[in-house]
Amino acid sequence: MHDTYFLLVCVIVLATIFDFINGFHDTANAIATSVSTRVLSPRAAVAMAAVLNLLGALTGTAVAKTVGSGLVEAASITQLTIISALLSAIIWDLITWYYGLPTSSSHALLASILGAAVATVGTEVIIEKGVYKVLIALVFSPVVGFLLGYLLMQLLRRIFGRSPIAFVSSFFNRAQIVSAAYMAFSHGNNDAQKTMGIITMALVSYYNLPDFQVPMWVMFLCATAMALGTAFGGWRIIKTLGVRLVHLQPIHGFAAEASAATVIEAASRIGLPLSTTHIISSTIMGVGATKRASAVRWGVARSIVMAWVLTLPASFVIAWLIYQMLAFFINTA
Repeated sequence: MHDTYFLLVCVIVLATIFDFINGFHDTANAIATSVSTRVLSPRAAVAMAAVLNLLGALTGTAVAKTVGSGLVEAASITQLTIISALLSAIIWDLITWYYGLPTSSSHALLASILGAAVATVGTEVIIEKGVYKVLIALVFSPVVGFLLGYLLMQLLRRIFGRSPIAFVSSFFNRAQIVSAAYMAFSHGNNDAQKTMGIITMALVSYYNLPDFQVPMWVMFLCATAMALGTAFGGWRIIKTLGVRLVHLQPIHGFAAEASAATVIEAASRIGLPLSTTHIISSTIMGVGATKRASAVRWGVARSIVMAWVLTLPASFVIAWLIYQMLAFFINTA
């Protein structure tokens, strides 16, 4: 019992670390466009994103329930399973952060859960309906983001096409602050819930609880960890999204952020664990495509998409290997 309790504490610590890393890894989701358009200074943008991430993380638990009880049978896994998944997701996040790739912390975590669970019990532990739900969101949400970004930008061009340039710049300098806040709020709402789901899964497994309910202390812990991570910033990825992908002006930044935040917020309310990185990247590309196809640096976009595709199998395999190594070490110790 003592060893199991120690493992539970390890899960909570690792989950907090993952949430912190997720915060600075995904800071770019909320602030890259507002920084690149010079609407906000990096310091002001990070501070605002940290506060709104915190508030957003406290507004629901639908995504947490999908992650914690909708992918694998929580009663069939162990604390070691969850530790392996968290270590895998942390390793993948650090690798992609180092190379400045805006990959999905969310899908790294979800794939790691599956890989570690399969290593623990086998494929029978997987809840197919929940996995299909996540995969459908993975495939279609970037498409929805691209189209919404494209359509909103076209609408704004029609509305403001004859307006003086000085008025448009002044108006969207202020409007983009609102859209950046909206984006940061939605990011906290969706992403922090995933770690809430992981910790609650560990609690359900340890205490053999009949119901999956996220405790309030878990919500505050995850919200705070993500906000602190956001406060440290993720400047490598900010440069990729806000500078290298498309050259943005405030009106483009507003359209990208407002579109992405709307998709993420809608998904959070129905329990879909989206990748905020995928969504904001796709809306930026959609907005950039309204200028002309060449406005989007498709070579950079192609590298981002390849990183997206690689995340799922890589995280699954890393988690599987970590579990095998940890189990071997414990069994032979």
